[in-house]
Amino acid sequence: MKTKETAARLFVLFVLAVLTASCQDKIQKADLVITNAIIWTGNENEPRAEAMAISGDTILSIGSSQKISEFIGKNTEIRDLSGKFVTPGFIDSHVHLLTGGFNLNSVQLRNAKTPAEFIQKIESFAKTVPKGSWILGGDWDHENWSGELPTKEWIDGVTKDNPVFITRLDGHMSLANSIALELAGVTNQTPDIDGGDIVRNTNGELTGLLKDNATDLIWRFVTEPTEEEKEQALMAAMKYLSSNGVTSVHHMSAAWHYLVLKKARANDKLITRIYAMYPLSDWGNLKKEIDINGSGDNWLKIGGLKGFVDGSLGSHTAAFFDPYLDKSSDNGLFVTPIDSIYKFVKAADKEDFQVMIHAIGDKAIHNLLNTFEKIQKENGNKDRRFRVEHAQHISQNDIKRFSQLNVIPSMQPYHAIDDGRWAEKLIGSDRIKTTYAFKSLLDEQAKLVFGSDWFVAPPIPLMGIYAAVTRRTLDDKNPEGWVPEQKITAVQALIAYTKNAAYASFEEDIKGTLESGKLADFVIISEDLTKVDPVRIKDLKILETYVGGKKVYDIQDH
Repeated sequence: MKTKETAARLFVLFVLAVLTASCQDKIQKADLVITNAIIWTGNENEPRAEAMAISGDTILSIGSSQKISEFIGKNTEIRDLSGKFVTPGFIDSHVHLLTGGFNLNSVQLRNAKTPAEFIQKIESFAKTVPKGSWILGGDWDHENWSGELPTKEWIDGVTKDNPVFITRLDGHMSLANSIALELAGVTNQTPDIDGGDIVRNTNGELTGLLKDNATDLIWRFVTEPTEEEKEQALMAAMKYLSSNGVTSVHHMSAAWHYLVLKKARANDKLITRIYAMYPLSDWGNLKKEIDINGSGDNWLKIGGLKGFVDGSLGSHTAAFFDPYLDKSSDNGLFVTPIDSIYKFVKAADKEDFQVMIHAIGDKAIHNLLNTFEKIQKENGNKDRRFRVEHAQHISQNDIKRFSQLNVIPSMQPYHAIDDGRWAEKLIGSDRIKTTYAFKSLLDEQAKLVFGSDWFVAPPIPLMGIYAAVTRRTLDDKNPEGWVPEQKITAVQALIAYTKNAAYASFEEDIKGTLESGKLADFVIISEDLTKVDPVRIKDLKILETYVGGKKVYDIQDH
């Protein structure tokens, strides 16, 4: 009897062994296994892991090294990271992609500390370009010196052979030299522009400065880049983004570049995933494009519209209820009338397009939230995910409305440590309490989303996380943080750059966290940024960047 029972047990064990081996053979083997890592997944159900299996462009599994070992086959590449830190690929929720690419090769004025250095940099750059070609870009900041605005007289003498139209780093004010003004036919008699400002001196003469809508007087005469130049700018931009761990972007000014983006996608040249926006007023053409060609794929997709309510703080064109402290007659301006915003947003929302609107001053934000609320009631309930781009200076009573209306504050933390050097002198100590109100928004359960606004600010998520966590201004004059009560944690900032950023483009099912079945977009960083002294976050290194399981950046190659 015992012999029969023993034989039966052995037979059962044999069958189980065969079945186990068979199941093991049926487990899909990984192309790549990441092991011995510190993985921040962004998945609240499994926030930390040490290994990850990848097949093609997709994550097969994530968890312990023992768990992931079963996905290793004879052709699997195994990467032992020796304790390096891994996060989901960063998603920059607000960039101007090709402009950023072009500006990489333009005159660099962001760090000009004096008027003399400003002029010298332009003079030196002018010597490197052909006569007659436009000098653009610049990203200058007059707050780097006394706050005195530059004029055409500063640069006319050193740019006698080239039209110049260089932009302040916020993108809302530009300086033209006399050649550019002449080419555009802009004179002392040119009438003012709605939603813009032709800046004149006390004698009514042109200074060369133009703000917001007035810049169109010059832009229409700027030589259009060739398709080849646009492609080169796109490639330069994507390479720069990958070096900073950015795997996806929301491109805010894509309509004029969409053919270039589509061509790059068709030729399999994209290394950055792109959500491309059309101008708000152009929603009809967006509909036609989608009706004919579809809305895209995981690499390039459309369906969003970008508009403007007001301008910027540094250019005195952000719209406030109360005036600027240094100019009591100035409350900023509306670049687009709010009734026009309402008309366009309502029409676009009926077509189920996502709408994201630039609003910086408290008056602009308040009016925009009112508009969103009105349209939600009129068009009915649905998952629309309206976005306020920048949302910089919010009235206290409007903070809670973001979560109440399910409106996404899409913000750029680098701006806080940049503007924090001088913002108080423009809007005072009371209004700055709800400036870049990261913590207050999170406390009210808003879906906070981060980006850079590149070209306006550098597309460096580690710098953005540092800014949100420390709020130490660029001039090092606020070591404990500018408006420190609005500081947030590194994990909260990471979520804003990954999980929430994917939500902000309706892509949370495919990216933003590292989970089985999602795209294998991830970044390898030198240290765990959630554990280091926050002051050191900006100095950590992006070691490698992967998009769809393929390495697109390796620090060892640079």
